Amino acid sequence: MSNSKYQPVIGLEVHIELSTQSKMFCTCSADYFTKEPNTHTCPVCLGLPGALPVPNKKAIEWCVMIGLVLNCQIPLFSKFDRKNYFYPDLAKGYQISQYDKPFCVNGSITLSNGKKIGINRAHMEEDTGKLTHATIDGKRVSLIDFNRSGVPLVEIVTEPDFESAQEATEYLKYLQRIVRYLGVSNADMEKGDMRLEPNISLRKVRDIREVKKVQKVTQVAQELPPYKVEVKNINSFKFVEKAINYELERQSELLDKGQTPVQETRGWNEQKQVTLSQRSKEEAHDYRYFPEPDLPPLSFDHAYIQGLKEKLPELPDAKLKRFAKQYRLSLYDAQILTRDRNLADYFEEAAKAAKVHDIDAKQIANNIINKKPDIEKILPATFVEQIYETSQVATIPSEKLDKIVQDVLAKNIQAVEDYKKGKENVIMFLVGQVMNNIPEKVDANLIKKNIEDLLK
Repeated sequence: MSNSKYQPVIGLEVHIELSTQSKMFCTCSADYFTKEPNTHTCPVCLGLPGALPVPNKKAIEWCVMIGLVLNCQIPLFSKFDRKNYFYPDLAKGYQISQYDKPFCVNGSITLSNGKKIGINRAHMEEDTGKLTHATIDGKRVSLIDFNRSGVPLVEIVTEPDFESAQEATEYLKYLQRIVRYLGVSNADMEKGDMRLEPNISLRKVRDIREVKKVQKVTQVAQELPPYKVEVKNINSFKFVEKAINYELERQSELLDKGQTPVQETRGWNEQKQVTLSQRSKEEAHDYRYFPEPDLPPLSFDHAYIQGLKEKLPELPDAKLKRFAKQYRLSLYDAQILTRDRNLADYFEEAAKAAKVHDIDAKQIANNIINKKPDIEKILPATFVEQIYETSQVATIPSEKLDKIVQDVLAKNIQAVEDYKKGKENVIMFLVGQVMNNIPEKVDANLIKKNIEDLLK
């Protein structure tokens, strides 16, 4: 945004579905994607009278582990709450969530520019059903699939510390990477595993003079704006960036006219490249939160939290530094190899297998980055064998090589003349012609030297 009168104030809410085998409060399978509608349901996730929830222990552990990676404090006391609202995809008329006692609070991460982003909370809740709007027999209808209802969902809420779409996107990519490293979610946005909701507003900035030997003007932000706009359920980093930038421009134009943007929830329309108003923005009291009466509060001890800390895998930043040092890789190569945990593990397995053939880890890294093997189908050891076989060169008697080179030079008199006139790049054409006359793979440098010696 080019208007320097306003400072962007951006916070992010991210919903991440966990890859547990069962749902959050019942034993239904959580593997609902592409399944027949309403086949992964039971009285609990359909909200039938008398059905009682039982919390998923694994989901709670994974939520706490996410919080630990985000440097959150883990309170030793927590509870679930009822979030009351009426919508067709919410069978019970309320959602089991967390309000004032979440599992994870007061965390932070640091962006590449050194800015610290506060993590307000990471809490556990159940997902809702899925609405599909369609036309059947000429009538517009809404269809409800409750397969997703009750799937474990972690909501991660930042402080409003972002000042640009680029900063927000960097954080979101980091978040996706760490949950994949933890193995707690696929974070596949096309499948709805990770849903992104930026809260966007603008505040005026004022100039003050600071005197430190010399006077200079700095811009200092005032208090938080009296409104915020939430853009719901975005499913790509590119769309988040576009939606934020669009909102900053839209709100800036309103403020320039002396108007305060409406506090509301909007949606991103990719076809029109605009955000569209959906409904007024709710406040916490609108949901009438109260403690979930069917679930007892949860108490943890320090030993339990420490046990979860010890389960944490090596995370992307630590792995990147280790790869660069241990395998003597460039920072660029190490970044590519550590973007995905499976690829990083594949590289390490291949590097171990390569020691048998005395192949350098940097060569393995180059081959993985450039050739992009299908790591689901080709075993690391098999890939190393392929590299080894293609790197082997045959030996050829010098007399035989001399004769082939002489024949090639005799047939390519013009190329020889060009080389003698200073066009040294012609040498590679001659090398290729020689290699075409040798059935085995021979070291190209050996052939090049032989040609150069004869031409001299």
